[in-house]
Amino acid sequence: MPTYEYHCPANDQLVTVVHRMVEDLYTWGELCARANIDPGSTALEAPVAKKIGLSTLTRSSNMGCDTGPPIDNAPAMSGPFVNPNAW
Repeated sequence: MPTYEYHCPANDQLVTVVHRMVEDLYTWGELCARANIDPGSTALEAPVAKKIGLSTLTRSSNMGCDTGPPIDNAPAMSGPFVNPNAW
């Protein structure tokens, strides 16, 4: 399963979690439950934004093939669930 980073603007925390590609987390409460961390004083309803970048790219070395070099220094990519103004 892929690794994703989520940013919470309410507390400016960046949290890394693993989940299926078809899943998305939308609130701080969902993110804390998935990451098994204490939400602290941040409201559970606070929105989070998925940060898409190197953490979601697959390296060829992880795919069981050696057809090309790993992806290094790839730029962050925007997507339908990303708020670029959240960071």
